[in-house]
Amino acid sequence: MSKLIETPFITLWLLILLFLSQCSFIITYSSSYNDSKSSSLRHCKFPAIFNFGDSNSDTGGLSAAFGQAGPPSGMTYFHHPAGRYSDGRLIIDFIAKKLGLEYLSAYLDSVGSNFSHGANFATAGSTIRAPNTTLRQAGGFSPFSLDVQFTQFNDFHRRSQLFRNKGGVYETVLPRAEYFSEALYTFDIGQNDLAGGYFRNLTIDQVKANVPDVLAQFKTIIKYVYDQGGRSFWIHNTGPVGCLPYIMDLPIARDAPLDKAGCKIPYNEVAMFFNRGLKETVAQLRKELNLAAITYVDVYSLKYSLFSQAKQHGFEEPLRACCGHGGKYNYNMHVGCGGKVKINGKEVLIAKPCENPSVRICWDGVHYTEAANKWIFDKIVDGSFSDPPIPLNMACHRNS
Repeated sequence: MSKLIETPFITLWLLILLFLSQCSFIITYSSSYNDSKSSSLRHCKFPAIFNFGDSNSDTGGLSAAFGQAGPPSGMTYFHHPAGRYSDGRLIIDFIAKKLGLEYLSAYLDSVGSNFSHGANFATAGSTIRAPNTTLRQAGGFSPFSLDVQFTQFNDFHRRSQLFRNKGGVYETVLPRAEYFSEALYTFDIGQNDLAGGYFRNLTIDQVKANVPDVLAQFKTIIKYVYDQGGRSFWIHNTGPVGCLPYIMDLPIARDAPLDKAGCKIPYNEVAMFFNRGLKETVAQLRKELNLAAITYVDVYSLKYSLFSQAKQHGFEEPLRACCGHGGKYNYNMHVGCGGKVKINGKEVLIAKPCENPSVRICWDGVHYTEAANKWIFDKIVDGSFSDPPIPLNMACHRNS
């Protein structure tokens, strides 16, 4: 009697164990298949980077043109002003370092520049669409919009090869011809197209209404670069401008509702609206540019996480500028970081940096600290926030 009961009981457990082992095999096989698919892709040997953008990736363009970005900018890493609107390095600097390249020289900088490994056409205040007269008069916006940056790139592409063929020093400071098709093309621009509308006192709906035209222009420029031989594109979306002091302090934004992080809801909603359109634009470009590998990088989510979960990430006072003067956000649009005023005939520095920029997110009310830029880069480099989810060093592979 006991044997009749024991035998089916054992048989049942054997069947269960067999079933579980089969499931384990399927899961393991599936995982190893995906891993092998990823590992089968070779690392991309990017010999150069050509960058387009605004102050989030400007390594000295606007400073070379207009002599801006003085001390204490650069205090953390370079220990002197280095053309960057930060206390140290930017995301594009960490990208270059990861790829084994030197930091990018600004195209507009004629002093000490080396373009053998690429060039940076970004300038602070740049927009995708050419700024109109009202926007230029508002101040803080660059005449070097994305179409101008492409014109500069086009000229650089042609003339760099004419001079490189002369030999001598030109061979050491200018890129090889094949680098233009092998390079990584990085884009971080769009924030000023949104902010510019707010500085012109446009409503939220009016700014959103301009987004399709802005993205159409962006799409056109990507196609132009593709026609020049560009094949690998790394495109950042725009960040949560509703968390930045320079937007939150605007008169038109002061009564806007706040989210749990203390950021202005409508202004972040516009940024997300822009990003949805940008992602759709990238999807269209993939269909139209058959040989292009285009990576869309969601830096918005990471930047918002910094503001909304600052303590968890090791940061303090997320909504206050490290370097500034006065007000709720330590920001004054009339006295920027490093600003001085005359007191009894003497210039006195009043917009000073905070004691420890390494635990602060916002540098000057507009831009990010080196610590924040490094934190963001560390999160995007492995492809976790990319579409397709591919690491930086494999961004030459098309999504199939």
